[in-house]
Amino acid sequence: MPASVLLVEDEALIRMMLVDMIEEAGHSVVAEAGDVSRGAALASSAEFDLAILDINLGGDVITPIASTVAGRGKPFFFVSGYGSSGVPDAFKGTPVVIKPCLLVELKAAIDSALS
Repeated sequence: MPASVLLVEDEALIRMMLVDMIEEAGHSVVAEAGDVSRGAALASSAEFDLAILDINLGGDVITPIASTVAGRGKPFFFVSGYGSSGVPDAFKGTPVVIKPCLLVELKAAIDSALS
């Protein structure tokens, strides 16, 4: 079943690549942001089924956005070059897809988060 996705990633080229991969996996990106301010606004106001969040946004940590998404009861996972070692303490145990990732890895994480 297609899901609507909130994507927060600060690097524009990586964000575009992830949008393509999400769409190729059969889902749609309904909101995207490249910084904490815009991401926090979208996390609280946008209608989405799943959030995919980078951990480090230009030196700012994703914690406020992840907290908002979790508070709304929406599933999410991280995409990060840091792997699980970069996950904020409040979200230890949240799945992480390591960048750069393959379509099959991203699709598996989406399917898992939505199940």
